[in-house]
Amino acid sequence: MPLAALFFFASCGGETTKNETQTETVKKNVKVEEVRLTPVDQLSTFTATVEANTVNNIAPAMGGRIRSIHVDVGSRVGKGQTVVTMDAANYSQQQTQLATLKRDYERYLELYNVGGISKQQLDQVKAQLDVAQTALNNLGENTRLTSPINGVVTVRNYDPGDMAGGQPILTIENINPVKVIINVSESFYSQVVKGMPAKVQVDALSDEVFEGKVSLIHPTLNPVSHTFPVEIEVNNSDQRLRPGMFSRVTMNFGTNDRPLVPDMAVLKQTGSNDRYVFVEKDGKAVYTLVQLGTRIEDKYEIVSGLSAGDRVIVQGNAGLIDGTEVEVVE
Repeated sequence: MPLAALFFFASCGGETTKNETQTETVKKNVKVEEVRLTPVDQLSTFTATVEANTVNNIAPAMGGRIRSIHVDVGSRVGKGQTVVTMDAANYSQQQTQLATLKRDYERYLELYNVGGISKQQLDQVKAQLDVAQTALNNLGENTRLTSPINGVVTVRNYDPGDMAGGQPILTIENINPVKVIINVSESFYSQVVKGMPAKVQVDALSDEVFEGKVSLIHPTLNPVSHTFPVEIEVNNSDQRLRPGMFSRVTMNFGTNDRPLVPDMAVLKQTGSNDRYVFVEKDGKAVYTLVQLGTRIEDKYEIVSGLSAGDRVIVQGNAGLIDGTEVEVVE
């Protein structure tokens, strides 16, 4: 082969090697942000349903015919207000019997005063009178059914003329205040105290925020879910909150110093819910799994995976793999 041809092939081969070397040494430009610890409120959100503060079922102590129902569903009632009147036939009979026993007792008392009967005989008549009086009082309560609370009628199961049976005639609920019962993880048991503030939002009212407070902490934990019930009381003077509304309760369990990183630095692992970032270390991108906490504006709280001083890649992280060489630019 001629010398010129050899020189040509040698030149071509040398050029290819040089280009390959240049390609191999190209580094991806990235921007990094050094991790600093920032005080972050430890917020937890729970889902629950709004409930009435008190629920009373109005029913007679014994069956009977309903004469009148003085309220309807939606009616507001006051404590002690008569809401149902039952048939009064038994009450009238008992009144007559009581009146007869009172007259008998008065005669026996006169006889006892003049020595006509013994003290034992007088006591027997007095006992019958007391029993009759108690029975009349019970019938009176069973004839005029009153509301034991201030509230609103939410259920009516009968109409006048019906015989009261196995279900209450009315249900009355006190909805000022209302309560929300949430199940809190046992890890927070020592941090929940009575009077602790909570924020309540309901979807039906466009996520409006209502201020609540812890009113009751149940003393036992569920051994399966490892949670304990906590009741949140919410003022409802305007009665906009109604039982059955879906709600979200947010509670603050203190402040911790945690890393905050820009949301664009956090990537999602394909095919799973894992989140990860790339940390620049010695000129290479290091794949790092992280656990996210609260989102604060355009940043994420990092619960685990990062430490103060780590250099997180915030730009240029698309397409990176663990160990990729990178060039940090300002």
